[in-house]
Amino acid sequence: MNTHSKEHMMKRTPSAILSAGLAAATALALTGCGGVGDAAQQGGDNGTVGIAMPTKSSDRWVADGDNMVDLFEDAGYATDLQYAEDVVEDQVSQIENMITRDVDALVVAAIDGEALTDVLQMAADSDIPVISYDRLIKGSEHVDYYATFDNFKVGELQATYIEEALDLENEEGPFDIELFGGSPDDNNAYFFYDGAMSVLQPYIDEGTLDVRSGQTDMEQIATMRWSGAEAQSRMDNLLSSHYSGEQIDAVLSPYDGISIGVISSLKAVGYGSEDRPLPVITGQDAELASVKSIVAGEQTQTVFKDTRELAEVAVGMTESVLAGEEPEVNDTESYDNGEKVVPAYLLEPVSVDEDNYEEVLIDSGYYDESELS
Repeated sequence: MNTHSKEHMMKRTPSAILSAGLAAATALALTGCGGVGDAAQQGGDNGTVGIAMPTKSSDRWVADGDNMVDLFEDAGYATDLQYAEDVVEDQVSQIENMITRDVDALVVAAIDGEALTDVLQMAADSDIPVISYDRLIKGSEHVDYYATFDNFKVGELQATYIEEALDLENEEGPFDIELFGGSPDDNNAYFFYDGAMSVLQPYIDEGTLDVRSGQTDMEQIATMRWSGAEAQSRMDNLLSSHYSGEQIDAVLSPYDGISIGVISSLKAVGYGSEDRPLPVITGQDAELASVKSIVAGEQTQTVFKDTRELAEVAVGMTESVLAGEEPEVNDTESYDNGEKVVPAYLLEPVSVDEDNYEEVLIDSGYYDESELS
């Protein structure tokens, strides 16, 4: 069960939020209250929104950025979209430049959730509201709202998939499992971990699951910057140190890029054959490479977070703030950034495997069937 208490205040769907935000933007334009956007931007009658994204190396961040640009520009805003390629200093510099160019609002998916305190003070000094996008910005009171998914539930979905795939409720085991965590500078990584361990820890305690390496704490299993290469290297070490002649049954992976690295390591030592099948391997973000891997029978599961819906929520939040209104939220307790509890809107993640990927990803238009062939 999700142990995080939630105060449900949601009265409208994300689409309704967007519609309300669009109406507010129209009202701003008619009354002449919209901010003045960057002169270099076109189509920004209602102002300019700066969008700071972490990296283009992950498909999902490209989709996030593109979706927001489309929605903001449809609403009459110019956009300044920047990717920092996982270099913290570059992201700070990009946000500083957005502030200097007098954007009207900032939407930020932080590379390092604790590295933006000074630049957000700059934003506050310029009366620029900040929407934290997907990853919680920590250590600053100048974070107005947070748009994300139910991150605790993401971990629950991954662990529950392992629980059901191995039939842990009925089988005695022991089943061998290894755990991977996300980047230690990303607050979400701890929610994913806590959600997963709320399901897996009882089975570890009773011996149904055996972590041969003994590495179960986030400090031991974290993967800096969500690196697939780092995950592959760690998996290499785990296999050589703890699984010589032994079969691993499951790998908890919090992210598809990590999953692909884990699979590469496993296949290098003979997994993936009829005699030595791959273990159950989870993931997150439904990245194209991992969905193809699921279709091919390698990665077992991923958690889909529809970036189209998240973009709608972030755009709706931004427009409401600029209109002097309070955006709709459905969580006012879970996300304490060290300075304040940031009001959040949480979207529902969806578990995806070979049985439902067509319905969830293709029928919804997220991917075209031809992309998976």
